[in-house]
Amino acid sequence: MAASMELSLEVLPSDPLLLILSFLDFRDLISCSNVSRRLHALSNHNPLWKPQCQKYWLLTESDKVQRNQSWKDLFKEFYLDLGRYIDHYATLKKAWDDLKRYLEQKSPRMIVSLKEGVKEEELDAVEAQIGCKLPTDYRCSFRIHNGQKLVVPGLMGSMALSNHYRSEDLLDIETAAGGFQHRKGMSKCLPLTFCFHTGLSQYLALESVEGRHRDEIFYHCPDQMAQDPSAIDMFITGSSFTEWFTSYVHNVVTGEFPIIRDQIFRYVHDKACVATTGDIKVSVSTSFLPELSSVHPPHFFFTYRIRIEMSRDALPENACQLDTRYWKITNANGNVEEVRGPGVVGEFPVMTPGKVHEYASCTTFSTTSEYMEGHYTFHRLKNKEEVFNVAIPRFHMVCPPFRKSVVRMQGLASEASSALCNEEDHSSDTEDYDESDRGVLNIPTPSGRCPRHI
Repeated sequence: MAASMELSLEVLPSDPLLLILSFLDFRDLISCSNVSRRLHALSNHNPLWKPQCQKYWLLTESDKVQRNQSWKDLFKEFYLDLGRYIDHYATLKKAWDDLKRYLEQKSPRMIVSLKEGVKEEELDAVEAQIGCKLPTDYRCSFRIHNGQKLVVPGLMGSMALSNHYRSEDLLDIETAAGGFQHRKGMSKCLPLTFCFHTGLSQYLALESVEGRHRDEIFYHCPDQMAQDPSAIDMFITGSSFTEWFTSYVHNVVTGEFPIIRDQIFRYVHDKACVATTGDIKVSVSTSFLPELSSVHPPHFFFTYRIRIEMSRDALPENACQLDTRYWKITNANGNVEEVRGPGVVGEFPVMTPGKVHEYASCTTFSTTSEYMEGHYTFHRLKNKEEVFNVAIPRFHMVCPPFRKSVVRMQGLASEASSALCNEEDHSSDTEDYDESDRGVLNIPTPSGRCPRHI
């Protein structure tokens, strides 16, 4: 019988061991390096650290050549500087790189407004100044870029409608710290964005207080019917900085948010929201305007942008002109309103082969959602008697998630409790129940539609 041989790492060939190690994460490679001299030597094998550098720091061959370092040394250098952000850095760095690459082609002047990243000491100083810890992913993004200069247009999107204009800048950390909120109703909130024209900001909640969740991002919305200024509702735009920023970048670089006149416009376009009638195609995109909306009373303001285009292949004799519009508007309660009128926003566009006409209008409603659909009536230029309808696809407008003021909700709960107590004190087993006796428990729902301009 052959003598049994003891299996040892020392006698195993290197290639299969290196193959096994190539499936490990950097944490496991470091652990393996502490097991034995053999594994220590193999774990330091330079090619093993290339995928680690690519995965966590997005480093390339050109980075390695430029720095004239081994992959292991490169990984170590970045880890010593940015190790606390290792779970966020690659995601946020890719988002920044994608955004800059896209804007260099579509809106290069925005690139010029970006500020270089800050150092750890500067972020630590801000935390000491405001007395709150910053979310790790938020810090990570500011290590890459410290927001932008306060310029127009803003990196975080614009909106133009009649005499209303909005353009949001991504604030640098110093400006954001200066706007840190201590006041009741907005306590422990840091502004992320700012618009010169409207004063509008999106805020980041640094602590779970006053009904907010830590890391939540929102537009604040004062309760217009409350006497207490700390009664502030919120339209929620993100659950974390990473989710908020990467979803915005995705909408920009995929063209969901169009770039118009060198600015990013935050119109959302549903690709299914297109209707074609003969040679004419109509598509719609929508946008919610928090600065013109309120939760209490319910008043939700939307703008929509409509694109009408005639096929390039259309026959010249099919040229036509828009005469009237018809809208059928249905709110969340199923109530229907019909609107008819001449032209679109005072215009009567002429459509010829290849012609595109775009316009923006708006609507307000008191329910959390509604949808619109309808048609335009055209006549042929060659024969005004030839009249036809062009379908406008159904498009939905849904209010973003919102949370009501804790102050108001506590007040309602207190009043309701008081009403119940009074009811118990003055009732008997033989009394008839009257719905009107519920007092404040019988909260009326606002009725009627808000004024609209369509």
